[in-house]
Amino acid sequence: MQDMVRVVVDAMGGDNAPGEIVKGAVEALNAREDIFIYLTGRKPVIEAELSKYTFPKERLEIVHTEEVIETAEPPVMAIRRKKDSSIVKGMNMVKQKEADAFVSAGSSGAILVGGQVIVGRIKGIERPPLAPLIPTKNGVSLLIDCGANVDARPSHLVQFAKIGSIYMENVMGVKNPRVGLVNIGAEEEKGNALVKETFPLLKECKELNFIGSVEARDIPQGVCDVIVCEAFVGNVILKLYEGVGATLISKVKQGMMTSLRSKIGALLVKPALKETLKSFDASQYGGAPLLGLNGLVVKTHGSSKAVEVKNSILQCVQFTKQEINQKIRENIIKEDQKG
Repeated sequence: MQDMVRVVVDAMGGDNAPGEIVKGAVEALNAREDIFIYLTGRKPVIEAELSKYTFPKERLEIVHTEEVIETAEPPVMAIRRKKDSSIVKGMNMVKQKEADAFVSAGSSGAILVGGQVIVGRIKGIERPPLAPLIPTKNGVSLLIDCGANVDARPSHLVQFAKIGSIYMENVMGVKNPRVGLVNIGAEEEKGNALVKETFPLLKECKELNFIGSVEARDIPQGVCDVIVCEAFVGNVILKLYEGVGATLISKVKQGMMTSLRSKIGALLVKPALKETLKSFDASQYGGAPLLGLNGLVVKTHGSSKAVEVKNSILQCVQFTKQEINQKIRENIIKEDQKG
């Protein structure tokens, strides 16, 4: 298993567990030959789901756990008390280097707490951010942070920008990624206290390609590759993005069925439209990695279907092979030495 990327998948987490989670894991196994998957959760339930599929059995192992952390449970208490849960056991496997990555659609709070308490932060990382890829006119951009740190300080945002740049350059292949700071206007003097304090700090960072403030309406245009904000703002952007996208797709489909003429037109444009809509489907890009930890932890939507689970697992392969954690670690050490 030396060349294999070992991914632990929480089979019990999410609204559609274990069915869609197991299906996504099987699809990932069948898509690549360099993945080994551990499924954590209740063995009899997982085995029943696996019996529906054909896959390379030598590259999958079930790690039985008795407990499940529910979404409504207080995260800190759940992580401490439920040692035999699919989340805690999976994260411990990453901590002990038995696996390279952990993927879960389960409790966001438990994953954020477990990532920091069990897997642990890279030395020098102040706050690990959640960073999903979101579709834009030009491809994708990294939204950092979208849910981990609602009370961030300027130094945190600067670190997010550096971590995001490393990710986009090495995982997505974007050379000299453009960094934008989410604001209510393009002018430097605009914004709240956090944004006003962060702007000059980002401007001073010579290693960043900082392009200045970015308004929310510019984000879908792909004006920058790394979108920097604190988690409250980031989560609002992400949820609105998803909601507007789903509504527009629904309205387009509805409009195409209103008359015979529109139905004929729909048949003609269907192939091109399907491809365009697919590019704006966030599930195509996997989950949100919690960056800056000693191992990779990826949070997928609670409502994830198999395709998002599969893409989250495939995302882990690129992350691991490009040694993103090591590159983040080296960058932080370099900054400490400068200081």
